Amino acid sequence: MTDTNGMGRVAVITGAASGIGRAAALVFAASGARVVLGDVADGVEATAAAVRDAGGEAMAIVGDAGREEHVAALVAAAQERFGGLDSFFANAGITGGPVGFANATAELWLEVLRVNLVGPALAVKHAAPAITARGGGAIVCTASVAGLRAGAGPAAYSASKAGVVNLVKCAALELAGTGVRVNAICPGLVETGMTKAAYDWARAAGKLDQMGTTNPTRRGGRPEEIAELAAFLASDAAGFINGQAIAADGGFSAMHPMAPRPPAAARQ
Repeated sequence: MTDTNGMGRVAVITGAASGIGRAAALVFAASGARVVLGDVADGVEATAAAVRDAGGEAMAIVGDAGREEHVAALVAAAQERFGGLDSFFANAGITGGPVGFANATAELWLEVLRVNLVGPALAVKHAAPAITARGGGAIVCTASVAGLRAGAGPAAYSASKAGVVNLVKCAALELAGTGVRVNAICPGLVETGMTKAAYDWARAAGKLDQMGTTNPTRRGGRPEEIAELAAFLASDAAGFINGQAIAADGGFSAMHPMAPRPPAAARQ
């Protein structure tokens, strides 16, 4: 939705109370899209208010993106309030905490998978027919670089995001011919609610400038950068991109682990 083809479009965005979801709500709305915003946190109302303050149209629904009734309600609201649905950004997710295999309970695994993997699957189930009825559009899911390789998150979180990477491939194939494209974004380190503790620690320790320096871009990402990619994938400009998991991580997933390198000038 980064081009004029976003004008008049309707989008659903989950996990919209903060971070990438809130940034996406503002980016999508700035392109002219009317947005239905979902989140389990009450902050989703503030996001909708921010969209309206900026001149956009938005409605908020508090609910759990891993529950089928909430996902169905978001799609129904888009159809009833705005006349249809053109894109769904399944962005909601949880980490489950920094728990290793030895201490991760079956209940923790099930909860992380329910929100992070079943949630996007439900988005595909309910959004695809509504988008097809409009002549086509896009579903975008938030995966993670943790779903591409080990070492970027806890095991349950990483496994759930690997599932999202494969989910969009399966969905793209199953929806062939419907006009609905399905892709995933794999963010690297981005300052959001999930990474707040790490960023707060870095600020307190005077090490904020070191966050994200293990990637070639040598910094962490901004929520707006992920939101812009989601908006592009939801737009007609990405009409030939389907079934892909696109990393937005400053180049982190392009590398093997290595020791920090000195600046280029020092190697000349």
